[in-house]
Amino acid sequence: MLMNITTLPHATTDEGIPVSVKIRERLALARKRFNANDNIAQFIEPGELELLLDEVEIKMQGVLDSLIIDTAGDHNTHNTARRVAKMYVNEVFRGRFVAAPAITEFPNAEHLNELMIVGPITVRSACSHHFCPVIGKIWIGVLPNEHTNVIGLSKYARLAEWVMGRPQIQEEAVVQLADLIMEKTQPDGLAIVMEASHYCMAWRGVKDMDSKMINSVMRGVFLKDPTLRREFLALLPQKG
Repeated sequence: MLMNITTLPHATTDEGIPVSVKIRERLALARKRFNANDNIAQFIEPGELELLLDEVEIKMQGVLDSLIIDTAGDHNTHNTARRVAKMYVNEVFRGRFVAAPAITEFPNAEHLNELMIVGPITVRSACSHHFCPVIGKIWIGVLPNEHTNVIGLSKYARLAEWVMGRPQIQEEAVVQLADLIMEKTQPDGLAIVMEASHYCMAWRGVKDMDSKMINSVMRGVFLKDPTLRREFLALLPQKG
């Protein structure tokens, strides 16, 4: 017997409207887009993320039913809908639904102005075409000035994790991360290199297990000074 998915609790708000519809209405009213790689945390009210989790569970159960998987009789998939919903909402796509991590910034009291490189930072994301994993590493080069805000090394990893926790394409993700770090630290220059494996190629399609994508974003003096750019790239470990 198939599970009656409409009996799952807390699928709607008190008004009987799906919580996703209420959030979409707020986005439309504010004329804000909600692409896969956008953060929509400011339009989610307290308690609604739990309701959204319930709603995703119900719809994921519908997907499993349409795939003709007996989740009632198969003990391995009995709670799969809930597990997948928690994975999407609370983990791999968390960067869509929660605000940016709090970052403590300090003045550049020592007037540091030498090249600093952070990495490799392991990052995990998902392509917005197939929701397949994108797993790789990021290197961040910063050239501060006396007015640059200094943040702890771990904070770069937290910002990267927040940006990457959305369905997206690699080229746009690196640009988003660069914009965020420039806003937070205001350095003279910023350089980011990302190398990642895309499981939409390894798991499906051509099934190429070895291909990786490498791309970069250069801002400020890294764009204008080829010597500095070469120094940054030369200091990166051999990739691949």
